[in-house]
Amino acid sequence: MIHAYDKSYLAAAQKNLARMLDYLVNDLHHPLETAWQWFLTSELSARFEQGDCSVLVGMSGVEFARAVLEQAGEAVPMQQPSYAYDRSPEYWTGWALAYYQWLTGLRFAEIEQAVPITKVRLLYTPYHEMDVKQFADKMNELYRAAKPETNLKALRALAGLSQSELAEQTDVPVRTIQQYEQRQKDINKAQAETLLRLARTLNCNVEDLMEKVPFPRN
Repeated sequence: MIHAYDKSYLAAAQKNLARMLDYLVNDLHHPLETAWQWFLTSELSARFEQGDCSVLVGMSGVEFARAVLEQAGEAVPMQQPSYAYDRSPEYWTGWALAYYQWLTGLRFAEIEQAVPITKVRLLYTPYHEMDVKQFADKMNELYRAAKPETNLKALRALAGLSQSELAEQTDVPVRTIQQYEQRQKDINKAQAETLLRLARTLNCNVEDLMEKVPFPRN
C-alpha cells in the first residue's frame, strides 16, 4: 500500500490535526462538524494530505487551528489553549483520522463522505483504548459499507459502458473485468498495460482505478 507521505512525519501530523480540532472545539467552542468543514474547505486540507511539511510539522496545532479560521474568514482569537491531562474525544478523533488518511491516501473529503466525522467521534469508545490499527480496520469496514462499488465499476457506469463493451474496447477479457469489479481479483496487482487500456477507455488516470481501501477476499 502506498501511504500519503513519509512515515517519519506521521506522529507530528497526528498531533497537529488532533490539537487543531481540540482547540477549535474545546477552547473556542465551535461545533465539531463546523470546525471540520472549515478544515476540509481550506487549502490546508490538500496540503496536509500531500505531506506538505510546512503544515505537518511547520506549525503547532494551535497555529494550525488559527490558520484554518483565517482561511474560513472567521475571527481569529488569541485565546490561550488549555491542556487537559486526558486527551479529549475530539483530540483522539483528529489523531485517528490523520493516521487513517496517511494509511490509505484517501482525501479527507472522501473519508468524510463515507464516514462523517460525527460517526468517527462515536468510535472514541472503545477504540481510543485500542491499537490505532484496529481503528483503521473498523474505518475500512465502514468505508466499504458506504461505498460498496469498486472504482472500476463506478467509472464504467459513468462512461455508460457495459462490461462487454468495455472488454471489447480495451481487449481485456470480460471475465477479468467482472473479477475486478466483484473483487475476486485485486486490480491493484493488475498489469500496467491492462490498467493503461482501461484508463484510456474510461478517460481517467490509472490511479483512479486503484482501490485505496483493502477489501477482504470472498
